[in-house]
Amino acid sequence: MSHTTFEITTHGAGLYEFTAQLAAWVKRQNMAEAALTVMVQHTSASLLIQENADPEVQTDLQAFFHRLVPPTSDPSMAYLTHTYEGPDDMPAHIKCAMLPTTLTIPIISGRMALGTWQGIYLFEHRTRPHARRVVALLR
Repeated sequence: MSHTTFEITTHGAGLYEFTAQLAAWVKRQNMAEAALTVMVQHTSASLLIQENADPEVQTDLQAFFHRLVPPTSDPSMAYLTHTYEGPDDMPAHIKCAMLPTTLTIPIISGRMALGTWQGIYLFEHRTRPHARRVVALLR
């Protein structure tokens, strides 16, 4: 068993791929077969396995979730009361509740068993920069 914590710096809302960093760490652990669990330690960011070939996928995902859960400054969100940290605060928590915060990925022959176009992303839901922590555990 092995574990580590990655710090992912974000520059505002969006998807931040960290597949390469995770793959390099997995390789250094020298485990032929294992289960990799990754978890983001925050309530306003999520984790996704998503296409990494066409950046329009990330743009469209971000636009979809912004439209689905707009900021509290949008009249449709006037019912929300948790607005202490700005108009993106509670919408970020809602998005986090809708999307995974933990992923499990099989390790086969020492590598993550991802599909050809799959990448692992931190999905930042806040508009300002953050330093996000993602814990990884191999067992």
